[in-house]
Amino acid sequence: MSTFAEILLNGVSLGSVYALIALGFVVIFRATEVVNFAHASLLLAGGYVTASLHDDLGFWPALLVGIAGAALVGAAVEFLVMRRYRGSDPSVLAIVTIGVDILLTTELTRRIGTDVLALGDPWGDAVLKVGPVSLAHTRIAAFVAAALLITAFLLVFRYTSWGVAMRAAAESAETAALMGVRLGRVSLGAWAVAGGLAAVAALFLTVFPTPGLERATSLAALKAFPAAILGGLDSTTGALVGGLLVGVTESLATGYQSDLTFLGRGLGDLAPYLVMVAILLVRPAGLFGTKELARV
Repeated sequence: MSTFAEILLNGVSLGSVYALIALGFVVIFRATEVVNFAHASLLLAGGYVTASLHDDLGFWPALLVGIAGAALVGAAVEFLVMRRYRGSDPSVLAIVTIGVDILLTTELTRRIGTDVLALGDPWGDAVLKVGPVSLAHTRIAAFVAAALLITAFLLVFRYTSWGVAMRAAAESAETAALMGVRLGRVSLGAWAVAGGLAAVAALFLTVFPTPGLERATSLAALKAFPAAILGGLDSTTGALVGGLLVGVTESLATGYQSDLTFLGRGLGDLAPYLVMVAILLVRPAGLFGTKELARV
């Protein structure tokens, strides 16, 4: 029972980090109707800046610079690239983000090389023991940070003019523009927010028990993609629920891998995608996604 509780708590913590990444996908999709395949490179950029600066600045200032740096990279991608294609079909814009991701990830992985970069976090390998259950301090910090950031985002989304403008753009971009909403600013803000969230997620994906930031870290963003899809790409609530579902599924599949050897190795990596496909077969728009209606 203690093993199950430990695996479940780790899964919830990991899922909260996936929810941060999934929220980045959702923010950009709601603002621009574009699936951002460059999100992995934003995550890698934030982690790389933090890892590069923590020796000189200290952990917390380096993290703030990393978040700001990833937000700037996101805003730059929107301003320099995506804005040039405004009005194009969303599927074309999605392909453009693939090109952006290849360029950014290639440059960042060239800089990282074969090194594994530590981010200088203050938690180290400390573990909290509550009876028979052990939980790393990094997992607790990840859950608390994700909960605070997601709550703050939902409040901003609900009560600020930027949030209202984003909701209006998500309902109908043309109507929002006619009503005076500046879609360029909404899109720019969405890319910046997504970059900042990705930088925080990069931190908690590369601290203990993970050895550090490496070339393959950007692949973690792909693990959060099922969370955004199965939750519903246009739903902030769906990002939260999808992230937790993927995290718990991955943690349980990995934790009980030894009892499921007949299914082969790497079940933890595969299980979230199996859950995504199963849910999409029943609800094609995701658990909380908006169903498209067509009059005939």
